[in-house]
Amino acid sequence: MSVIEISQLTKDYGHGRGIFDVSLSVAEGQVYGFLGPNGAGKSTTIRHIMGFSRPQSGSISVFGEDTFKSYYKILGRVGYLPGEIALPEGLLGTEFIDMMEKLRGIENKELTKSLLERFELNPKADMKKMSLGDKRKLAIVVAFMHDPELLILDEPTSGLDPVMQEVFINFVKEEKKRGKTIFLSSHMFNEVEKTCDIISIIKDGRIVSTFEAGKIKHNRNKIYKIRFADLAEMNKFVLEAQGSPLYNRTKNKAFYIRKVDKNKQKVTFNVVDNNINALVALVAKYKVVEFRQDRFTLEDYFMQFYREDKKFAAL
Repeated sequence: MSVIEISQLTKDYGHGRGIFDVSLSVAEGQVYGFLGPNGAGKSTTIRHIMGFSRPQSGSISVFGEDTFKSYYKILGRVGYLPGEIALPEGLLGTEFIDMMEKLRGIENKELTKSLLERFELNPKADMKKMSLGDKRKLAIVVAFMHDPELLILDEPTSGLDPVMQEVFINFVKEEKKRGKTIFLSSHMFNEVEKTCDIISIIKDGRIVSTFEAGKIKHNRNKIYKIRFADLAEMNKFVLEAQGSPLYNRTKNKAFYIRKVDKNKQKVTFNVVDNNINALVALVAKYKVVEFRQDRFTLEDYFMQFYREDKKFAAL
């Protein structure tokens, strides 16, 4: 069953800004990562999921309901953590929590208490004087305190220190085990890689890739780093490699150079799995002091869409 269903969603603000023909489906119990830099269209997509914005074209539903027309039916079942925290001024954190509990009809405050303890938040301060990190923690508590079925998280760890980021990641993993459906928008590779089942990459308002998170670990493209005995050896190798008929950046060719570091006499290569022997045969002609494989990461894959050279090997 799809909890979130988006089909050909477009919102064009002009001058290339907005989202264009976005389609995705989030199944019940799934953690769906929405990965992209600031300005890529993540928050615009989330505003449509929440029913805050009317689609220019296309459709979007949550729990089978049109989000713009029926947002009031959906909000009680959703925990929403916005990317930009805007809290009302003139209230203590405790007063804001009490207000939200009353709005949601929450009588059992044990979950709220446990969330405050987990995220080490003292809510008694004036919200206006809270640090960015404490405001983010308060927003997390409010988003989760009614134990929602669906969690919509927009840059959830922005403003949190590394320790609290890890606390949050572990919390999301626990919610995942409980069967919660989670849509997580982020530009933080670590939190997406650790928590998500499916990942979409968005660029300039368009989804450019959707894949299972596990495929990153089993990607057929590998990264090798080769350090040569001296600069002359490295330069000769680079010239021969670039002249090889197997040297090409498209996905069906053997290898290409990602980076040349003349100071360290080091070359970094992308290599397609079944052509590693061809690279080894080429390297064997030269004096090499280091030849090692690096783990291909989500960041490596993501950055292929944001380099000047847009030719990349797909998963």
